[in-house]
Amino acid sequence: PAKSKNVESFFIHLLASTCLPPSLDGEANEAMRHFSSMFNGLARSFSMRRGKNSSNDDGREAAETMAKDAKKHDMILRSSGFVNVDGSNNLASVCSKRGRKGVNQDCAIVWEGFGSQADMLFCGIFDGHGPWGHFVAKKVRESMPSSLLCNWQETLAQTSLDPDLESDKKHQRLHIWKHSYLKTCAAVDHELEQYRKIDSFYSGTTALTIVRQGDIIYVANVGDSRAVLATNSDDGNLVPVQLTVDFKPNLPQESERIIQCKGRVFCMHDEPGVHRVWLPNEESPGLAMSRAFGDYCIKDYGLISVPEVTHRHITNKDQFVVLATDGVWDVVSNQEAIQIVSSTPDKAKAAKRLVEFAACAWKKKRKGIAMDDISAICLFFHSSHHEVNLVTTSK
Repeated sequence: PAKSKNVESFFIHLLASTCLPPSLDGEANEAMRHFSSMFNGLARSFSMRRGKNSSNDDGREAAETMAKDAKKHDMILRSSGFVNVDGSNNLASVCSKRGRKGVNQDCAIVWEGFGSQADMLFCGIFDGHGPWGHFVAKKVRESMPSSLLCNWQETLAQTSLDPDLESDKKHQRLHIWKHSYLKTCAAVDHELEQYRKIDSFYSGTTALTIVRQGDIIYVANVGDSRAVLATNSDDGNLVPVQLTVDFKPNLPQESERIIQCKGRVFCMHDEPGVHRVWLPNEESPGLAMSRAFGDYCIKDYGLISVPEVTHRHITNKDQFVVLATDGVWDVVSNQEAIQIVSSTPDKAKAAKRLVEFAACAWKKKRKGIAMDDISAICLFFHSSHHEVNLVTTSK
């Protein structure tokens, strides 16, 4: 309790010292606004903890309270639709379409004002698989944002950022987010294993998430969903930049780890080119990705839930990023995807248009093969909208 009180006092003192004096302008003013926004969110979370016993769960409870408050004020989108909040540079378009394999096991989330901070946004897309995959995907979608926010705040509180060393500050921020994501993914996977309402022994999910903090995006990927950035080249053409690696079992570093753990990687005769992960002495589970939450039947044989975390500084040349499950990328190229999105007159309908294009491509390119679930998030960085919009539509 004493430590919690001291940390709270520290942030209250820090907030007081970061008030914006009238003389500040330009970059200094913007930097101060950033820190003010950041620590205001922290102060709010600590104020929620007053009167409670200090424990490891306090921060998580505060983060979950923020999530409930955000949902109440229409700052969180969990279904197909779009979100564009007044004063934000972001516009996020979301669409998910059920395939022909049963229930839709894809799901997504966009949280504007992540952690009650005006300059932050969280979005993620999750692709479940196995008998309980749709439950696993939704459980991870529910757990990850709050857990990440809690770990980020705790890590930030333990890290000293020197405002005089800008390059070092950027490096430290990346380190903070990497550390926070590693802790989060480990905790989420452990919680999922202990959660008795969902049988995740032979079921799991991928998770591709982005945090936008000011002009930087932090990308964390577990599995084979993909993030593609659309940016203007020097000659003015819109070009794709793939931000993530599709973690398939045949990637050298992935297959090496699996084989060292006594797992096996091979293609079935009727699926040439589709590498899967198998147990040492059984023809199961046959996972088509090398990283995932859940799937505890094969966690001791090379499957991991460790995210790859990267970052990118967003400039005026960068227009938007597409996050999509492999149901899109199996039939749509990176270049096709950004062309479809950029040519959609109404940004709010960009994800729907991409998903519909992918569905048509499945019929043409994958005849005789059951269409996978198809989901996409299109996050625009320089929104020209100024009204508050959060519209949902059925999947």
